[in-house]
Amino acid sequence: MTTSDTGPDTATMPSLEDMQHWTWVLGRAQQMMLEHGLDMMAHLPPASALPQEIDMNAAIRASADFWSDTMQLWTRFLTQEPGEPLGQAAEQARDRRFKAPQWHEQPVFDFIRQSYLVVAEHMLKGVDAIEGVDARHKEQLRFATRGFLDAMSPANFPATNPEVLEKIVETKGESLLKGLQHMLSDMARGQMTQTDPDAFEVGRNLATTPGKVVKRTPLYELIQYTPTTPDVLKTPVVIFPPWINRYYILDLTPEKSFIRWAVEQGVTVFVVSWKSADASMKEVVWDDYVEGGQIDAIDTVRDLLDVDHVHAIGYCVAGTTLAATLAVLAERGQANKVKSATFLTAQVDFSRAGDLVNFVDDEQLAVIRSLSTDGFLDGRYMAATFNLLRGRDLIWSYVTNNYLLGKDYTPFDLLHWNSDVTNLPAKWHYAYLTDLYRDNRLVEPGSLSVGGTPIDLTRVKTPAYIQAGREDHIAPAESVWKLTEHFSGPTRFLLAGSGHIAGVINPPSSGKYQYWTSGRRAKSLESFMKGAKETKGSWWPDWVDWLRGQDAETTPAKGARVPGRGKLKALEDAPGSYVRMR
Repeated sequence: MTTSDTGPDTATMPSLEDMQHWTWVLGRAQQMMLEHGLDMMAHLPPASALPQEIDMNAAIRASADFWSDTMQLWTRFLTQEPGEPLGQAAEQARDRRFKAPQWHEQPVFDFIRQSYLVVAEHMLKGVDAIEGVDARHKEQLRFATRGFLDAMSPANFPATNPEVLEKIVETKGESLLKGLQHMLSDMARGQMTQTDPDAFEVGRNLATTPGKVVKRTPLYELIQYTPTTPDVLKTPVVIFPPWINRYYILDLTPEKSFIRWAVEQGVTVFVVSWKSADASMKEVVWDDYVEGGQIDAIDTVRDLLDVDHVHAIGYCVAGTTLAATLAVLAERGQANKVKSATFLTAQVDFSRAGDLVNFVDDEQLAVIRSLSTDGFLDGRYMAATFNLLRGRDLIWSYVTNNYLLGKDYTPFDLLHWNSDVTNLPAKWHYAYLTDLYRDNRLVEPGSLSVGGTPIDLTRVKTPAYIQAGREDHIAPAESVWKLTEHFSGPTRFLLAGSGHIAGVINPPSSGKYQYWTSGRRAKSLESFMKGAKETKGSWWPDWVDWLRGQDAETTPAKGARVPGRGKLKALEDAPGSYVRMR
């Protein structure tokens, strides 16, 4: 909005046409909410089957509250009186979609913003007020409603976003053309671009820690890293990253690389680089990742370095699998092959697995089956699913910036990795979703088996370091905590600041975030937090101190400790071939 230099500030008052339009919008929103409520009521169980404590006046109160807030908003808008935002003011103040001053300083756009927030808040309250629906279905409805509201934000449409309108005028339409070019390019590749696609390249400025591929199987490549210290811990570390993504999340740019940092601490590091699934892997199941993946890699490293045991790290789904591997080894009397186990944002009990549970009902599973052609699932589907968990940040912010504003892509290594998708074996993926997410069978002793060996997590006595992220949307902290309830051995639980990725990839040099630890056993995450100590910065030093506490013996960094100088000759330089396969 602009103000005339010679006349009164007439631009701050809405036109009659504006008021008529927004009256219709709010009225239609209320009508849609009522229709939605009536439709939900039509699908509820018979009254005799509903709980006796149902409050039949909930819908009436919700409608009255909505109109009360709406009338307050209209009064402010028409009288131009300032006031605090309606509803959840603190949360609205942090809403990055509306951080531009135009959303607050220009009356019409301030009204659009607050109208949307009022409608959004009351729609979510309406979902919470629904009675007679089981908790799982209510959560699915809440998740779908949040997704719809994020999609319908006025920030996502040119006509209702003041920044977009100003940019169009400023660039004489060039911003729209550039944004359209971005959108058409993404449609052609079937995936949203979140960062500059030319800024990073594996082997050039990502995954550059010196090392060699010393083994290759149809399922994985084993990379051994070159030592940088005269002596190293005798017990090596074998890292199992999730095969849902590329391994180099743990070897990003040199300053962010967990692998490089661990090598610099005097640790002999191996990492498994999984093969992206193709038609040759159509029969691959979870047993293959346990037997032919983790146990095979553990035995390979033990034999190569002539050691009795290794330290193992499992990240996300590979951590879930590591728990099964430990149970299998324990059942076979081979638990001593793993000296300690580190679990990064991993789950074994999926009773509180978060929003991903919303993608494992019968309809979603049928969609996954239909998309799984030639025995594998295109990785772009999983990437889209994970983006939906944080749609406001990982989808709609890029719609606004890339498509509507036509901004240049910003280089960001984490987002480059996030977009570097891998395909998944269809048979394994379907069984994983049904057996673990839907049916939660991993925590039922003997319900699942690998190679005929039953899995019982209570038999796992291996010392475990369990890391969770406070803001993790994929593996919620309360879900990760449950590892402590199923293992029988000593555990150290650590809660890191941030989420599923940034909470893990937090080098000491960054000085970011914090973590919480406790010296006493706790029965719940809530109890843990009451007695936890907060420490600023990265959790990595805490982990390496814990690792040394398990086995501090060292050995000279020579012979087989140098990649290619032992029984296994170097096949090629790190990062290898599998990480580049599409």
